[in-house]
Amino acid sequence: MRLGKVIGRVTLGKTAPEFDGARWLVVTPYNRGYFPDSPYPDDGRLSSDPSVVVYDNLGAGVGDTVGFIEGREAASPFSERMAIDAISGVLVDKINYHPLP
Repeated sequence: MRLGKVIGRVTLGKTAPEFDGARWLVVTPYNRGYFPDSPYPDDGRLSSDPSVVVYDNLGAGVGDTVGFIEGREAASPFSERMAIDAISGVLVDKINYHPLP
């Protein structure tokens, strides 16, 4: 699972029937420099990795922090086979980051 910030939503004109009512979010992953006490400072605060389109059924919105799962495990919650590369697994309220010296 990776953490990231929701930076946008995807609006689709047409979808497969199994995705009716689904929400799709654009998520930019965090890197270690995002956290305030990090010994790895980063001016960008977000990862330079590409953003990911994530299936969301938790109700996350722009600005929220989510934990998302990528790869084959992303389709695991569905009883039928789904073509999903990433799914949100948690909505994060607070992050406590205390790196070891």
